[in-house]
Amino acid sequence: MTEPAVEDAIRALAHPGRRTMLQLVWDRERPASALAEAAGLSKSAASQHLKILRDAGLVDVRADATRRLYRADLARVAEVAALLDDFWAAPLQRLRVAAEGEAR
Repeated sequence: MTEPAVEDAIRALAHPGRRTMLQLVWDRERPASALAEAAGLSKSAASQHLKILRDAGLVDVRADATRRLYRADLARVAEVAALLDDFWAAPLQRLRVAAEGEAR
């Protein structure tokens, strides 16, 4: 994953409404209208947020007969999660060691 792609994914996850919508499409497809309602957003705002999630590669969309259905791209989400885990591993380990040292 390239640096700009990582930044796009992190920016996409920065908004609570986008995180809610991503969680809602984790295990099944949902139409934009259902995502807007569940996230407490207008249809227009939800559409803009879904575009950001799509552009970041975190959701896929397919056209149904009369609507667009969204679903999480779990491989991409897992890739972002692994990068964040790697990023935080060393600082968290140092914090753990420091906390254990102070507890003694």
